[in-house]
Amino acid sequence: MSYEIEKTEAEWRAQLSPEEYHVLREAGTERPFTGEYTDTKTVGVYSCRACGAELFSSGTKFDSHCGWPSFYDARDSDAVELLEDNSLGMRRVEVRCATCGGHLGHVFEGEGYGTPTDLRYCINSVSLTLRPAG
Repeated sequence: MSYEIEKTEAEWRAQLSPEEYHVLREAGTERPFTGEYTDTKTVGVYSCRACGAELFSSGTKFDSHCGWPSFYDARDSDAVELLEDNSLGMRRVEVRCATCGGHLGHVFEGEGYGTPTDLRYCINSVSLTLRPAG
């Protein structure tokens, strides 16, 4: 796939910490309940830590108690890319930054959280940077 922002793996490694690189570039996952934004209530915009693209708004963040920040919708329909992920012996939908292709997490549907979309974007904190409002 082609993205607006493309870098070599060496350039990504130079820019990102080892944990950021593992999640964003190798589709890794941070351990549950360890991310800096899991319980954050700060009002603002969550951007891709790799490229700065705006991805999620604090207004769509909700408490899912799953161990990762959860959002019921992306900030803009073009902000994220959804891809079928059949790894680990199950069917999931991977969420990537549409600007740089960075792995953000997965989206789940029909879990009964009572959100307006019935979606849960389960996103790694290490993939995001929160820009507080104001």
